[in-house]
Amino acid sequence: MTRELLAQVTRCLTLVFFGTASIFAQTATDLVIADFESATYGDWKTTGEAFGPGPARGTLPGQMPVSGFKGERLVNSFYQGDRTTGTLTSPPFKLERQFLSFLIGGGKDTERTCMNLLIDGRIVRTATGPNDKSGGSEALAPESWDVSEFAGQTAVIQIVDRATGGWGHINVDHIVQTDTKPPGWLANAKREFKIEKRYLNLPIKNGAPKRTVTTLVGGRVEVKSDIELADGEPDWWAFMNVSAWRGQTVTLQVDKLAEDSPALSAIEPSDAIKGGESLYREALRPQFHFSSRRGWLNDPNGLSFYNGEYHLFYQHNPYGWGWGNMHWGHAVSRDLVHWRELGDVLAPDEFGPMFSGSAVVDWRNTSGLGTKDLPPLVLLYTAAGQPTVQCLAFTTDGRNVTKFNGNPILPQITDGNRDPKVIWHEPTKRWVMVLYVELPGKKHTVHFFTSPNLREWKLASVFEGGTGNEHFLFECPDFFELPVDGDAARKKWVLIGANDQHAIGTFDGTTFTAEATKLPGQRGRTFYAAQTFSDEPQGRRIQIGWLRADSRDMPFNQCMSIPRELRLISTADGPRLTSSPVKELETLRAKSDRRGSMNLQPDSANPLADVKTELVELRAEFEPGQAETIFTIRGATIAYDAQKQELDVNGFRVPAPLRGNRQRLTVYCDRTTLEVFASDGLVGVPVAFIPKADDLSQNVQVKGGAVIFHSLDVHELKSAWDGQ
Repeated sequence: MTRELLAQVTRCLTLVFFGTASIFAQTATDLVIADFESATYGDWKTTGEAFGPGPARGTLPGQMPVSGFKGERLVNSFYQGDRTTGTLTSPPFKLERQFLSFLIGGGKDTERTCMNLLIDGRIVRTATGPNDKSGGSEALAPESWDVSEFAGQTAVIQIVDRATGGWGHINVDHIVQTDTKPPGWLANAKREFKIEKRYLNLPIKNGAPKRTVTTLVGGRVEVKSDIELADGEPDWWAFMNVSAWRGQTVTLQVDKLAEDSPALSAIEPSDAIKGGESLYREALRPQFHFSSRRGWLNDPNGLSFYNGEYHLFYQHNPYGWGWGNMHWGHAVSRDLVHWRELGDVLAPDEFGPMFSGSAVVDWRNTSGLGTKDLPPLVLLYTAAGQPTVQCLAFTTDGRNVTKFNGNPILPQITDGNRDPKVIWHEPTKRWVMVLYVELPGKKHTVHFFTSPNLREWKLASVFEGGTGNEHFLFECPDFFELPVDGDAARKKWVLIGANDQHAIGTFDGTTFTAEATKLPGQRGRTFYAAQTFSDEPQGRRIQIGWLRADSRDMPFNQCMSIPRELRLISTADGPRLTSSPVKELETLRAKSDRRGSMNLQPDSANPLADVKTELVELRAEFEPGQAETIFTIRGATIAYDAQKQELDVNGFRVPAPLRGNRQRLTVYCDRTTLEVFASDGLVGVPVAFIPKADDLSQNVQVKGGAVIFHSLDVHELKSAWDGQ
């Protein structure tokens, strides 16, 4: 063969090769069934209301953030909430590729919230979202069907929403025919660890689909958690304390994991929290409000004083930025200001996740769980499984907590029974439990139980808090007795609900009789599920609440309020509850600017112009006359209108009466919250507020007249985490 002929043959073979490859590439081109990027569904047919007039632009009103979809739109049947139902059906199409791939999220119900592939009217494939219980995520995840057995046949896709309760919706996007096999899923993927370090650090991606992660020790299930494991770069690292199993083998099993996911291999054993080098110094870390090192925090639980320490237990999700996986976290303090987090003490078990409750010191050892010389601290909590029951745990050292082997101590009354608050009633020498119980018809009640030993309970009475929206009691009750004006001979009982509305009355050890109801406590929507300390050594009634204030883009979320002391004082309307910051907070003062008495006019210069501070405590006592007094603290506005006797905190207005023609105002400003106290503590307004980092300014001005200031003090505060 001549060189010229060889060249011609080579050129021909090259053309044939690349021509064939081009044909194959064209054959393998993906076919998009629907990308849902138009304002309408086009040829797709809808029934009902759930799917709205067209694809949604992401998250709909009232919905958690939706993520994981492509482009700007997706199918989202949360239109007008979970109450709506309907179907969305594609036009017929020919199956021309081996696989159908798509993104899907929302509810997990193979009949009521699902996507179906139909051939000749028969369902041949079904997929759902991952969510079938409270919590969860609106993230869409990739799924696929192998449809090679139906090649050449005509099919229809139907997206179904026939559910109306929680997770009664479905999210779908980007349906594609492809010959490229999408990554498959591993069921019950496992990794074993020989425990030689204190922690397992887990990669977390906020908004990722939640995977059920089971922790097994010696083949025994210790706990199950729903975790947003990161398939790529994590947003943050959660830590699992495995020190109790040192020397043993711990297996982490994930119910469903993509074949190419690095989530399990990325888990790192360590004696340190990964990323913990900036702990307590993060940009949005509250500096004198307690927050957990990692994960979500809500209701304070088990507030008590035991063995020389204040104990703060709390609802905790150690593995997520949002609510879920309810554990009891635990922190201790000797002064109510500087807290040391110890870790979780109650984890979900066969009775369910660990919901809220309380704690008491059993000084007489009536429970038999301690000794006469070593009385136990007894924790009472709701286990929110099926059924929802009340349980007990205890500790005799304030560190190691043991669940009672006779749990549950109280069976389910309704599936809406929760949050036991327990006190010792000295006149009757027995324990009293107040338990929130929702009865049929959204009837809100508190059931009173009594017990001689914390283990056996009898129903004593039922207090009705109202029906539907006309109620003042809803979950997380607290119950305590206080003297009026400090007079021990004049005592009243206070019954508080989760929103801090309360009743004041009498209690004979069996029945609570209200004399005034639906009284406001802390105003607004930020303060919730507060609880007071049992066994407080100075006889004070100290309260801490959950402040619903987000810490966006942080590895932790939410915080507690500053502790405040509750009192009853006489008013023209009868005894009323007041709250004021505890005196221990004064130890945080690093520098004080005191302006003393002054007469402030509308044209006066700002007396606080030279005061610059990040963490602020402001106290003012003034006679406002007929003027409006306006404080601006790091960009937040606190205005008092003397004519209306109203306080406006960043746009939230509440009545705030003068006391002796004076207004006394206390403000605490942290990195995510603002807490305002007025009218000698009769008014409290905590709000979520994130100041601009570079705005350290403080300002006071008046409008409409002169204001006489008797004192105006600004204290620069130091961090309660100093030295941690």
